[in-house]
Amino acid sequence: MSNAPVDTGRRRFLTAATAVVGGVGAVAVAVPFIKSWNPSAKAKAAGAPVEVNISKVEPGQLIRVEWRGKPVWVVRRTDAVLTNLKTLDSKLRDPASKELQQPEYATNPARSIKPEYFIAVGICTHLGCSPTYLPDSFNEQVEGVTSGFFCPCHGSKFDMAGRVFQGVPAPLNLVIPPHKYVDDATVIIGVDTGAT
Repeated sequence: MSNAPVDTGRRRFLTAATAVVGGVGAVAVAVPFIKSWNPSAKAKAAGAPVEVNISKVEPGQLIRVEWRGKPVWVVRRTDAVLTNLKTLDSKLRDPASKELQQPEYATNPARSIKPEYFIAVGICTHLGCSPTYLPDSFNEQVEGVTSGFFCPCHGSKFDMAGRVFQGVPAPLNLVIPPHKYVDDATVIIGVDTGAT
């Protein structure tokens, strides 16, 4: 043991300097670690809204876009299809769309903002297969469906508003994604700002 006097000022300085250097080191390690929790640019782009030009979609035509890694259908329905929707209620599991598979502004018989256009996630609510589109010009019936969507995996059927028929494996209507119309030619999928 030394009998030399203890320099408490120097000791405090060294303790404070060590604490500051340690704190700076901890921040230097923490910042990249915390930044790694943020979604990547690819992930941000996958969840971003999708703008769709619908000006050239013909009556009866379906176009597909991708939103959040899922197929989204945009169908321009004919007047005959819209008239036929009213006749199917007794054959459907949830004709009034009481289950929350759509935004509030799409809880109506056409399940859309504009009845002429049907926008839905193209994935069956049973096990995630992608149903086949049966346009109203389709010459054959698929198990009683003249127009709508038929899932070949397990036989689920949906009408042209994405409402599921009774007696099929799918438990719910097709999902309607949030969307809004910018103008008569453009719809944005993934933005839920109401029926403006």
